[in-house]
Amino acid sequence: MRDVSVGKKFMVATGNPLATKAAIKVLEEGGNAIDAAVAALLVLNVTNGEAASFPSVAPTLVYDKKTGQVKSYIGAGSAPKKASIQWFKEKGYDVMPKNSILSQLLPASPDVIVRLLQDHGTKSFSELVAPAIQTAEEGFPANRILVKNLDLPLYKRLGFTILMPYNSEVYLEKKWWYNIREGELTKRLDLAKTWKLMADEETLAIKKGRSRKQALEAVRDYFYKGPVSDLIVKLHEEKGGLITKEDLSQYAGGWEKPVLGEYRDYQILSNQTWTQGPVVPMVLQLLDGIDLKSMGHSSPEYIHTVSQAIELVIADRETYFGDPKFVDVPLDGLLSKKYSDVRRKLFQKEAFGKTPPNGNPWAFSSRKPKSNFVPANNHEEQSVSEIKYGKDTTYVSIVDASGNAVSLTPSDFPQSPMVPGTGLTLGIRMTQFRLDPTHPSSLAPGKRPRITPNPGMVLKNGKLWMSFGTPGGDVQSQAMIQFFLNIVVFGMDPQKAVEAPRFRSVNWPDSFSPHAYRPGGIELESSLFEIVSDELKAKGYKVYKKGHLDNDFGAVCAVLNDSKNKRLLGVADPREESSAEGR
Repeated sequence: MRDVSVGKKFMVATGNPLATKAAIKVLEEGGNAIDAAVAALLVLNVTNGEAASFPSVAPTLVYDKKTGQVKSYIGAGSAPKKASIQWFKEKGYDVMPKNSILSQLLPASPDVIVRLLQDHGTKSFSELVAPAIQTAEEGFPANRILVKNLDLPLYKRLGFTILMPYNSEVYLEKKWWYNIREGELTKRLDLAKTWKLMADEETLAIKKGRSRKQALEAVRDYFYKGPVSDLIVKLHEEKGGLITKEDLSQYAGGWEKPVLGEYRDYQILSNQTWTQGPVVPMVLQLLDGIDLKSMGHSSPEYIHTVSQAIELVIADRETYFGDPKFVDVPLDGLLSKKYSDVRRKLFQKEAFGKTPPNGNPWAFSSRKPKSNFVPANNHEEQSVSEIKYGKDTTYVSIVDASGNAVSLTPSDFPQSPMVPGTGLTLGIRMTQFRLDPTHPSSLAPGKRPRITPNPGMVLKNGKLWMSFGTPGGDVQSQAMIQFFLNIVVFGMDPQKAVEAPRFRSVNWPDSFSPHAYRPGGIELESSLFEIVSDELKAKGYKVYKKGHLDNDFGAVCAVLNDSKNKRLLGVADPREESSAEGR
C-alpha cells in the first residue's frame, strides 16, 4: 500500500504526517534526534491528543552514536501518596475505576521532555513547541483514526458531556449531538495557551541570564511547582481526587539501564519492567533456534508457535513485571537463555486454552529473592460495557545525521476529567494498577503501574539496526515481534513486513481495568481468518475475526539502518495515519 521511505542523512517515522514534518524541519535546521523527537511528540499531543495526550506517559529509549550505548528514560508517572489499595477498597472498588479522576497518574511527559533536552538536546523548549502551538491554533484535519476514536452513540456523547463537560468542550466543541467527520478542521486552543505560558518561562529565564539548562528547568518548574500544578491540584480538590501539590513538586523520572535480550546476532532492547517492554526480547529469545521459516509465514503452525511463546512470556509478565523500585524482579533469570530453554519445553501441539503457568526465573538468577512470596496467576473471565472516549497510543522513531536515535511511545486518553482551561489530559493510567496485593502491578503510593506502551530498539552486532514501536495496548509487543520476524526470518521488505496480516493472542487478563479475559482466545485480521481459522480452531483456539488492516492490531512505525547500502529506511503502518519521511 505504501513505499519504504529512503534517506541518506536522517529518517523520521511517527503516528501522524504533521508530527513527521515537524521533526524533519528540526533536523533540517541542525537539531538532533532528541530535539526532533520532542517536536514530534508535542505535535502528536495535538493531532493525536485523544490517543496520546500532553502531559501523560512517554517511555523513551535513546541511542547515543558516540558511546554506542542505549539509555532508557522512565516515562510513566507514579501514584499519588494518598493512593492505596486500602483507600480504594474502603470506597467499594474491586478494580481501579475508569472515567474517574481517581484513575489519574502523576504526569510524566513534561519531565521527560525537559530531561531529554537538558541531557541530550541542543534546542530550546520554545523553539520545539512552536510547531505544536501553530497546529493547535490553526487547526488540523480530523483523520479517520481520530474520528474512529471519538465515535460514540448519541446517548454516550450526551453522558460524556454531563460527566466531563470540559472534555466534551475540547473534543466535541460543545456539540454533543454531532460526531466529528473526517477532514474537518479541529483545534486545541487551551493547550496552545498552556504551552505558550511554559515557553514564556524559558524566555524570561534566559533574559535573566540563566543558562540553557536552567531555563529548561524553569519550564519544568512552571508545570510541576508553579501555576499548572496549582490548577491540577484545584481540580483534584474540587472533585475528590488524590493528587496534591507535594506529589507534583516531588515527582521525578530518571535514566535507567535498558533491558537487553538476544535473537541470533541481534540485541533487542526495551525499558524496564514498569512497562511490558521486556516481553519483546523474552519472546524472541524463546523463539531463537526454532525453525520458523520452514513452517511458512502465517501458517497455522507458525501462528500457534509464536502465540505459545507470547503466552508463556505473558504468564511471567503477569507474575513478575512491576515497578522495579517496589517489586523484586528476577530480570536476569527472566532473560537467561537457560531459562528460555526450560520454558521452550512447554510448547505443545494444542492451544494452551488458558494462560499457561508462570515459570521460576529465580532458579536462573544470580541472586535470591528478597522474600519467599511468589504471586499466583489468578485469571477470571469478565465482560464489561463502558464509555471509551479516545483510546490507543502513538509512536515516534527518529535517526539523525550523526546516527543518534530515539524511540518513544506516548499515550493516554481523555477518559477522566481534563484540567479546565488548560487543554491538559491526565489520562487513566492508574487503571493499569491492580487492587490485588499479590499482583506485581498492585497499587502502592509512589509506585508506577506496569504500563503497556513499550518503545523498542534493536542493535546488530552492537550497532544500531532498528528503532521501532507501535500503539495498541497489549498488542504492542505482539505486533513488534511479528514485524521483526517478518524481516529477520522471512526476509521481507520492511514495508511489506509492516503491512502483512497479524494475529493477536488475548489469552490473559487485559492490562487495563477491569482486566477482561477471554481464555484461549486469538484474534485474526480478516485475510488471515479466511485461511487459517479452521485449523486454529482444531488446535483448541477460540478464534475471533477482525477487520482488514485493523488498528486493533497496532500500527508499527520503524526506522532501519541499512548500513550495507549506507541508507536509512522508514516504514509507516497503513493501519493508522502514520508517516515516514527522510532526507
